[in-house]
Amino acid sequence: MDITILWAWAEFAVRWLHVIAAIAWIGSSFYFIALDLGLRKAADLPPGAHGEEWQVHGGGFYHVEKYLVAPARLPEELTWFKWESYATWLSGFAMLVVVYYLGADLFLLDPQVAELPVWAGIALSVGSLAFGWLAYDRICTTRFGDDNTKLMLLLYALLVLVSWGYAQVFSGRAALVHLGAFTATIMSANVFFIIIPNQKIVVADLKAGRQPDAKYGRIAKQRSTHNNYLTLPVIFLMLSTHYPMAFAGRWNWLIAALVFLMGVTIRHYFNTRHASAHPKRGPLWTWAATVAIFLLIVALSMAPLYGEDEGWEEEALAPSRMRFVEAPGFEVAYEVVQTNCAMCHAPQPAWEGIAMPPRGVKLVTRSDVARHARQIYLQAGVSHAMPPGVANYMEPTDRAALVRWYRAAVSG
Repeated sequence: MDITILWAWAEFAVRWLHVIAAIAWIGSSFYFIALDLGLRKAADLPPGAHGEEWQVHGGGFYHVEKYLVAPARLPEELTWFKWESYATWLSGFAMLVVVYYLGADLFLLDPQVAELPVWAGIALSVGSLAFGWLAYDRICTTRFGDDNTKLMLLLYALLVLVSWGYAQVFSGRAALVHLGAFTATIMSANVFFIIIPNQKIVVADLKAGRQPDAKYGRIAKQRSTHNNYLTLPVIFLMLSTHYPMAFAGRWNWLIAALVFLMGVTIRHYFNTRHASAHPKRGPLWTWAATVAIFLLIVALSMAPLYGEDEGWEEEALAPSRMRFVEAPGFEVAYEVVQTNCAMCHAPQPAWEGIAMPPRGVKLVTRSDVARHARQIYLQAGVSHAMPPGVANYMEPTDRAALVRWYRAAVSG
């Protein structure tokens, strides 16, 4: 039984679960924000109702009414929207463990950035997520909490600082993913620690015959709005792992910081549009701002990938990686990689149309090949994913050599 292949499928399963949960969470979040903004007053609203909206979908009509505090009588059945958030965070953290903690020497840490032991990198990762929620929640409870504009500016300053900090200790890929996890932790903690508990307080008051305090709904709505504006940047940061133009340059932390501004401009357009009277329209200047920020991001990505360092020097390898260099068949495997892969997976790819090594993976030196042994085995050994398309000149005997080398290293 090939543990490497089974582990790769386990990663895929966790990633699939994470995407499914995220779709459910983002969908419900965007829907309720749009619903809130589209509510209209009506003369025949029940007592305590704030607004109503008629919607059509799937061949039927829906009539929705919102109560700012609560209705006079609690319904028998309540639908709670919380597990989408919890499942997204739990599956996302599982991915951090599977990919970045168990594969720390490959994905989490980069000796060219900072010389850290694996345990320290993992501790920084977990500690930073906890710090993010505690710092954000503390900011919300200060005098800034009553002014959403000041609150968001202070939160943005925190995100920029954290973005820069991650880039000083983690690999470029891990830095952007961690900024996404940092933000997503704040969002999910908002649901777990604030939004749902506040709603439960209101329900408990109703059941006890007490008049619920409107502040609980007001606080929950504020945190929900924050989540709405943070969603799009998180999606960008999670997708960035597939695009070295975003994560592998010296300005990756600034690119990540600018992405949050794009998230604000895009959501501001749609939120304003949903809140507008008919005909619905939003501020078009937000799209001009979004394009300008995106072009700035593109310009930053064109800065030299590694500065003056061409990335051709051999790197020191962790003991767990040295076994791949010392395994029988390594020199043959190395020659196969140089012949078939290094033309693209180099600091300056020779293949026309490729500006940077795909996914930031360099396969020039022996240490490069050893560090990426598992990927080589999966992508070019047991599968034919690489080399791609018309660049695929790899013979079956070459793939067999890669498989023999990797399995010898793992079994040895």
